[in-house]
Amino acid sequence: MAVTHKLIQTVTVGAGGASTVEFSSIPQTYTDLILLGSVRSTSATSNTGEYDPIVYRFNATTSGYTTKNLEGSGSSVLSASQTTATGSGGGTYGRISNSGINNSLSGASMFSSFNWYIPNYSGSTNKLWSFEYCEERNAVASFSEFIAGAWTNTAAISTVTLGLVIGNYAQYSSVSLYGILKS
Repeated sequence: MAVTHKLIQTVTVGAGGASTVEFSSIPQTYTDLILLGSVRSTSATSNTGEYDPIVYRFNATTSGYTTKNLEGSGSSVLSASQTTATGSGGGTYGRISNSGINNSLSGASMFSSFNWYIPNYSGSTNKLWSFEYCEERNAVASFSEFIAGAWTNTAAISTVTLGLVIGNYAQYSSVSLYGILKS
């Protein structure tokens, strides 16, 4: 059986948290990328609800980002369009999520999981991608969001940086980057 997914790197956040999770020097030898995460925000800001929106950059660029979001809670549905947002550490990022990942108001030790698929990351066309995640609020509610995005830039993706709008990534947050090989 051919191996089609190859782990490139895993980043696990240590004590004190981290404002970003970054993968740099991504090899250009795969057809697609997948990022899988189990993450939580340190934010305790109540005006965001119990979540912290996710932001990103490809190759440290600050423009060319658009997303379309569809979010469901089991009792309601919301759709939105996003472009950019300011990250918690400053600077402009593309905004992935309308809502976001669990923060410290979500309940003790509650993490959100995500799956981010980036096809043709090394091609010379605009980069399209899909992102899905689940944010759990224990007995209160659970939210899922499905996102389609585009980076209107023809450069190959060599760096992926994930940030948050308000807090930092909490200790034990973990993101793994996989390269997808043609089967």
